Amino acid sequence: MESLVKDNPILLPLNSDRTVYDGFITVQERDFRLRIVLPPDHELKRAKLHCSWQLKHLLHGYEPIVKQRLQQSADLVTFLLELKTVLEVGLKSRPECSSIPPPQYYSQLISEMETLGWNKLLFIDTEFRTLRLKAQDSSGRQHILTIKLKSKHPAEGPECSADLPLPLAITWTPQTTLEQLHNQFLLVLESLTEFWDVLDEIDDNTWILEPEKPSRSDTMRRIAIGNNVSIKVEVDPRHPKMLPECCLLGAEHVVTPLRNKLNSNMHLWNPDSSVLRNLRDVLEIEFPSPATHEKSDFSTECGICYSYRLEAAIPDQVCNDPRCGQPFHQACLYEWLRALPSSRQSFSTVFGECPYCSKPITVKMSAPSS
Repeated sequence: MESLVKDNPILLPLNSDRTVYDGFITVQERDFRLRIVLPPDHELKRAKLHCSWQLKHLLHGYEPIVKQRLQQSADLVTFLLELKTVLEVGLKSRPECSSIPPPQYYSQLISEMETLGWNKLLFIDTEFRTLRLKAQDSSGRQHILTIKLKSKHPAEGPECSADLPLPLAITWTPQTTLEQLHNQFLLVLESLTEFWDVLDEIDDNTWILEPEKPSRSDTMRRIAIGNNVSIKVEVDPRHPKMLPECCLLGAEHVVTPLRNKLNSNMHLWNPDSSVLRNLRDVLEIEFPSPATHEKSDFSTECGICYSYRLEAAIPDQVCNDPRCGQPFHQACLYEWLRALPSSRQSFSTVFGECPYCSKPITVKMSAPSS
């Protein structure tokens, strides 16, 4: 008992049987609230630990080790020494837990939130380290700024992130406030408004095949032109009205005329007009839209696996025979052709026969990333 009091002077028994201890254990000059409830026979194997949220957070992932120490320790003094060792390891692996900010940290943060406006706060964690602030651009789109304050805040700049097509560049000094941070974010949003206007117009007036659920950081759209024919456009966030990088996908007999029009009409591109209007003029087509077509008109399943989506991929390999035109997933066709004795492979390209019409078909498979 003397050793227990000596090593843990602020962890005290609450009853004469010494079966309930409450107080704090000290590790690296930090006090952690703890309650230990022992059975009447003082058997550690059946003891129960009640931890503060800070202690629970620090012991997250170490629970099996703590249970093992309870089973194996000879007495409470030994167990507490073992527990302190585990906590020391936890503190080293989680530097953010190693020190509690001074009271001024919290009062300053609350003061800055009051200046910014509590209505802009979507989330704050229990440690007052991670905040999510909402912001609205001039077109009414909602955005979220995630701020992770460092242990040396405000001397060290926070880690800021958002769903943007470009890296978020924030200027920080120890005097920078949350309101100033939020205002910088609003300026970034305004610089990208035209980019999002371009993509919103495309999303609202065409059928988008990929990505299935576009985020604000996505710069690519795969737009349906017809059955098994589409165009992939990559819009530059810095120059959204300029001619985007375009890639036509589909059977060659359909894609070739469109590619020729794109090349011959490229000089007609007008940066003062919308990207969608320009694409219509340059390709000399009208894109199918939700007002005129159902998406199922373009969601033709793969001729091998009989599904539309294979993980994130959709069928983008099409038989070039005009009488067939069957689409396949790139991965499905690649594996199918590789398994056929009659197929021929040159590096990552396989030459073989269409599974449906037996006409020549090729597929190139990207090498898997290591």
